[in-house]
Amino acid sequence: KPFPPRRLSELVIPEAAVRGCELLRAAGFTLVCVTNQPDVATGLLAQSDLDAINGAIVGRLQLDALRYCPHVDTDGCACRKPKAGLLLDAARSLDLDLGRSYMVGDRWRDIDAGRSTGCRSVFIDRGYAERRACGMDFVCGDLADAAAWIIRDSSLGGRGLERSDL
Repeated sequence: KPFPPRRLSELVIPEAAVRGCELLRAAGFTLVCVTNQPDVATGLLAQSDLDAINGAIVGRLQLDALRYCPHVDTDGCACRKPKAGLLLDAARSLDLDLGRSYMVGDRWRDIDAGRSTGCRSVFIDRGYAERRACGMDFVCGDLADAAAWIIRDSSLGGRGLERSDL
């Protein structure tokens, strides 16, 4: 299972993520990160540390926005993925068409959230020992591969490539 950094010094941003965001930005995409951060609610992560981590992510990846859910599943909020609240909020505030958007993630919650809003979904398979995502449009190993596929797929109107059944 993945474990998020709890301090800025623990943050590692893979070069493939930087390259993927560069490719997408150059192709004209708006880049938004939506993330669950339950460690805030459980007291394992201080808000100030989360703010520093999020600031570093936005700066390094040159994101247009970052939205996060600080809740745990039992809170029943609308923003915790796989619910769509973070995506809907970003779409409203940034005037995005979710039907022409892509959701990229490495967990089933990401794919389910994207699919529920009509986004095309890309699963970065990191081999986590947890429930596997299903129904995604493409499976790859990193964000650079995801970006290359998204750029090709969007040039075909999001309908030219086969859907993955993985």
